[in-house]
Amino acid sequence: MFQFASLETPGYVGFANLPNQVHRKSVKKGFEFTLMVVGESGLGKSTLVNSLFLTDLYPERVVPDAIEKANQTVKLDASTVEIEERGVKLRLTVVDTPGFGDAIDNTDCFRAIIQYIDDQFERFLRDESGLNRRNIVDNRIHCCFYFISPFGHGLKPLDIQFMKQLHNKVNIVPVIAKADVLTKKEMLRLKKRVMEEIEKNEIKIYPLPDCDSDEDEDYKEQVRQLKEAVPFAVCGANAMLEVRGRKVRGRLYPWGVVEVENPEHCDFIKLRTMLITHMQDLQEVTQEVHYENYRSERLAKGAPMPKKAPSLDGAIIPAEKDRILQEKEAELKRMQEMLAKMQAQMLQQQP
Repeated sequence: MFQFASLETPGYVGFANLPNQVHRKSVKKGFEFTLMVVGESGLGKSTLVNSLFLTDLYPERVVPDAIEKANQTVKLDASTVEIEERGVKLRLTVVDTPGFGDAIDNTDCFRAIIQYIDDQFERFLRDESGLNRRNIVDNRIHCCFYFISPFGHGLKPLDIQFMKQLHNKVNIVPVIAKADVLTKKEMLRLKKRVMEEIEKNEIKIYPLPDCDSDEDEDYKEQVRQLKEAVPFAVCGANAMLEVRGRKVRGRLYPWGVVEVENPEHCDFIKLRTMLITHMQDLQEVTQEVHYENYRSERLAKGAPMPKKAPSLDGAIIPAEKDRILQEKEAELKRMQEMLAKMQAQMLQQQP
């Protein structure tokens, strides 16, 4: 409900309504968010993403067989979907990394991922430095879910190497996949081991922001529980099952049903709460920390801006666009010179 300052209201200006203006403008414009999911095949990455956003991002995906997996290299698939909920629009892009960790030799399997993240930073830097800055599409990676296998005794060497290579480029959120294969005691032990190895190897994961002193107690308790839940132990499912007369999203086993949205069964709700509640903060950390680090390093090198940059789908932006931009810049410069010449003539004609 908007309030307007009345002439009869002493000491009231009306700028308290500024948050309402920001809210209306943001809702009208919509939101953009890019999520990257990384992990070995078979850990349920696609199922979890579909469960999180109640959509099907991969309707035509073909799962390769064992021989194809052994020979394939890491490639990146970007899927974008427009989601609307109660009038709020979200343009969600999910970047999947099929082939990661599936080869016999995984020495350089993360190189393509690092290159992709840098390419998106480079693309944003080019757009930001161009003439038309009004309609910049932000394809930078705002969050990376890194899936950890539940079948080991902690982090693998590849897990440690990958996170150390990327923790200064992207917000990493560690996720233990297929939590329904472990007992509660086994899960707590694995969580503790993973966090110990993350601290030991000085890996920087996404830090949930601390609460301000004026926040309400419920929010403080929620943030405390989310911090304790890291790494999030999750399982995903898209099937709806009937349990004791109610519909639930879960997996059916001979011994019972694992309910995805039951906090007693896994951390799915906590992971979704973390992502939705701190989506704005993930974008701000990407902008103010990771992108600024890349931008300052890029400009410090003094290297010229490249004429071509990879687009989101892997295609190359044609040099034709660069030519058009150069022509526009030349035309603008010519018009400025003509204007300066006309002003000089007018000054000469004055008595």
